[in-house]
Amino acid sequence: MTHGPTAGQSASFPDIRDRFQGCLLGGAVGDALGAPVEFMSLETIRAKFGLNGIRDFAPAYGRLGAITDDTQMTLFTAEAMIRSWMSHQDRGLISPEDVAAHAYARWLMTQGEKPPPEPSGFTESPGWLFKVKALHSRRAPGNTCLSALRVLDYADAPARNSSKGCGAVMRMAPVGLAGWRFGWDTEYVLALGAHLGRLTHGHPTGYLSAGAFAALVFELLHGSTLEDAAGTVVELLGRHDGYQETVVALEKARNGASRNGDRMIVTRDLGEGWIGEEALAIGLYCALVAPSLEEGVILAANIDGDSDSTGAIAGNLLGVMHGVDAIPTHWLKQIELREVIGVLADDLFDCVDWALTGPMDPESSAVCQRYYERYPPN
Repeated sequence: MTHGPTAGQSASFPDIRDRFQGCLLGGAVGDALGAPVEFMSLETIRAKFGLNGIRDFAPAYGRLGAITDDTQMTLFTAEAMIRSWMSHQDRGLISPEDVAAHAYARWLMTQGEKPPPEPSGFTESPGWLFKVKALHSRRAPGNTCLSALRVLDYADAPARNSSKGCGAVMRMAPVGLAGWRFGWDTEYVLALGAHLGRLTHGHPTGYLSAGAFAALVFELLHGSTLEDAAGTVVELLGRHDGYQETVVALEKARNGASRNGDRMIVTRDLGEGWIGEEALAIGLYCALVAPSLEEGVILAANIDGDSDSTGAIAGNLLGVMHGVDAIPTHWLKQIELREVIGVLADDLFDCVDWALTGPMDPESSAVCQRYYERYPPN
């Protein structure tokens, strides 16, 4: 699928920038909260942290506030969206799928892996994100993402597996942000998120849950309530083959949120989050019922399963709903790569306003050239 971005949204919405920041940083803090307990049962979590479970950052990967592969891949997705815009300005026509495939190949290299010879261009002019040393660290990357990207031939090829693991959905929030900024519509955002998910996950539930998540973020930026956004996404999913499991999971989350009861029991009923539709449903449920971002990511992290992914998804949704000020200050101070995440959020918001004349234009300004150095159009 090829689609040319258009700067369809004005920068005259002062609160939206905060919501871009809130989305990416909220996802990161949810990821970091869940990281130390990712492979624990809820019983084990409570035995270690008390009856209320984990409620604050605990050490993981040698520090407090450590991010995992979930945030790493989200950052490379955000970079791909910016570089898609740069390519559109440079050449007029652009395939975001191609740019994202290159970005994911660079992420694969940060994991100490050797990418395939194609897609071409992913190591040429790698840009600034790849040069962030702290990203060159393995944080329990998903086997499906690793194995799919090792053999990725080209961006239009579906992954050679039938996986519906959550490794596609957990990285897709930036597609919803880009959709708002570039003037896309909900249907295209969902389809693009699904296409990017299909680069690594070949089961319809794996990639449609990714598209659904991107569309939820997009709808929230357009002023929908989360409940209404979920309804819109459920309706759009029905137009895609293989939609049934994702729709059932989303409806289960919505129905659970409409009833009073023990929230931890409801999250257990939604699954363990290892597969895409379950991770999305748990994140959606926690965002629907939480009185605050803090309580939402805490609820999402205290599960029998993939605590960092469900925490990240809930944090992305609550962050885009309430903005960066909803994130507890002590978490913002401790989160790994806080400045890097903030820069990417701002650049994704600002890139449509950059005066770009093309990287080879001898008349282009020094500022313009710096933009192209940071986000080369490939």
